[in-house]
Amino acid sequence: MVKIKICGITNIEDALAATEAGADALGFNFYKKSSRFIEPEKAGEIVRQLPPFVVPVALFVNEREEKIRDIQFTTGIKVLQFQGDEKPEFCERFSTRVIKAFQVKDKESLKHMAHYRVNAYLLDSYREGMRGGTGVTFDWHLAVVAKTFGKIILAGGLTPENVADAVKLVQPYGVDVAGGVEKEKGIKDHAKIRKFIAAVRKAARA
Repeated sequence: MVKIKICGITNIEDALAATEAGADALGFNFYKKSSRFIEPEKAGEIVRQLPPFVVPVALFVNEREEKIRDIQFTTGIKVLQFQGDEKPEFCERFSTRVIKAFQVKDKESLKHMAHYRVNAYLLDSYREGMRGGTGVTFDWHLAVVAKTFGKIILAGGLTPENVADAVKLVQPYGVDVAGGVEKEKGIKDHAKIRKFIAAVRKAARA
């Protein structure tokens, strides 16, 4: 079954709506320049109210190791997602599960994945100066090629309208959405979340 992560959670209402709709994981963004940034203390409060089988994920962009560990302690989040230029050796310093994000521009941009030994590879679209949340898709055929490296989480411009096609083509380990289920930056549209998850489940069964 394709795993579903709803990213950019900033409040308990959106978190519970996503879990009730069937999300497998929730993403909490600790990159201060992001419109979806959440304070660690607030994230910790939300995490403590999640159902036991829903996985919280902490997103960082080129953050210091000490700061990451402090946020892990504050929030209780075990799974890390690195969205910046983190080197393979940096990722390997953490004994917890790690997702490394890669911005996919062309086939050449996939070669960097070979240097990383992580639990999953998140593929996002490339946009100059942006670290995720681009709102645009990339050539999903490249994601099919990338599956040779390991578990692929597909991101970048996914919506309730296009995610079924993405799942059918790529058959990824998981999908990740933020802007595609929002009504405004950092605030989720609960109806869109339900439609997105239903579309993924239906496509995965097809």
